[in-house]
Amino acid sequence: MEKSRGRLMAGFLIPSIVGIVLFMIPVKYGGDWTICVKILADMIGSALGGVLPILCVIIVTISAVMSLIAQAKPKFITDNAILNDTFSTSWIWVVVRVFGAIFIWLTYLGIGTGEGETGIIHMITDGGAGGFVLGDLLTVLVIIFAIAGLLLPLLLDFGLLEYIGAMLTKIMRPLFKIPGRAAVDCITSWIGDGTLGVMLTCNQYEGGYYSAREASVIATTFSAVSITFSIVVLAQVDLMQYFGTYYLLICLIGIVCAIISPRIPPLSMKKDDYVVKGRAMPETIPSQYKNSNEYGLDLALKRVAEHKGIGSFLENGLKNATGMWFGVLPTVMCIGTLALLVANNTAFFEYLGKPFLPLLQVLQVPEAAEASKTMIVGFTDMFTPSIIAAEGIASPMTRFIVAVVSVTQLIYLSEVGGLILGSKLPVKLWELFVIFLERTIISLLIVCPIAHLIF
Repeated sequence: MEKSRGRLMAGFLIPSIVGIVLFMIPVKYGGDWTICVKILADMIGSALGGVLPILCVIIVTISAVMSLIAQAKPKFITDNAILNDTFSTSWIWVVVRVFGAIFIWLTYLGIGTGEGETGIIHMITDGGAGGFVLGDLLTVLVIIFAIAGLLLPLLLDFGLLEYIGAMLTKIMRPLFKIPGRAAVDCITSWIGDGTLGVMLTCNQYEGGYYSAREASVIATTFSAVSITFSIVVLAQVDLMQYFGTYYLLICLIGIVCAIISPRIPPLSMKKDDYVVKGRAMPETIPSQYKNSNEYGLDLALKRVAEHKGIGSFLENGLKNATGMWFGVLPTVMCIGTLALLVANNTAFFEYLGKPFLPLLQVLQVPEAAEASKTMIVGFTDMFTPSIIAAEGIASPMTRFIVAVVSVTQLIYLSEVGGLILGSKLPVKLWELFVIFLERTIISLLIVCPIAHLIF
């Protein structure tokens, strides 16, 4: 019996430690702080180089074609769990995937990008819209999804979430109204990348470990921008000398938003419904356990005992990767391109930003009119506000405020927002926009007074 427990302990500790090292421990590489999974993804991305764009084109095309075929419910799709989960979707998402395929082919073939070209095709394939989404986003995401998807079971399947859940429920539940196991999502997102956090949250929601409300809160509140990308944003506005203060402010605002957002609509209106019932952890420690450590360890070992071996590990990893490849990449291509198309070629987001002008004036933000133009455009892409600020705002204080807010807004359609919409998470587009507005207002109310003290 003791030997069996020893095997179970090894089955819990070894994969969990490997998963923590890969996903959650920050390391310095090439002068930047990152995580091992991202380093691995970057190395593979560099090795594959020119193959990645056509790989993305193939994936998005297959997604569109197979999703259309799946609408007829052929047996070869409905009888295969992975194919059915990946390609059977509602008509609205079929349309999104088809448009994603059209956009990616137009962009890949360079149609409309010739000298002197104008018109809608040019706007779609331009380097600031479709060209950016394909060249700068999809080629990065396709590798991250593959590597992270295959390796995520190290965090998910060997008891780590059960153990951490038991240890941290007393902290996470009162503060953020989510289970203790969500701490793993939070750390993975914060240190690594928000896309990894969305993947992990999706998996836990579909497995029945998070309710609809909990999954919505975690995905929209904790899928943070990585430290590395935060540095890129601050460098863009030429204020790197303030990085320490800048990142502390991002963390503070992130925590405040995580406390407030779950307590107000639309997140507070989500129901605690589960995809699979009976898997959520209890909120209190059962009486037969002395403490949360003993309880968490017992849950972890039971999870290891239920694991079906390497075949199950590979199957789960493959399901993660294919779901993100064929479900999310087309969504990012379609929605990201459309959002940037509107942002780059119309004054739509500038008009939407005008209601923020009185608030910015009350908060005594210099160049408030110019700053207001950046407030809503971040919903399309997180990097766009800092580009606008760098080009059109002279005040260092205002550029600092824009750099902070653009990161703490969190939800942008070209990546995290697109991932959430393309997944099975129960969050609608209008809800994402409302949460985005709430985060923007909270961020401004915190950062502006502090910016006056700094500058």
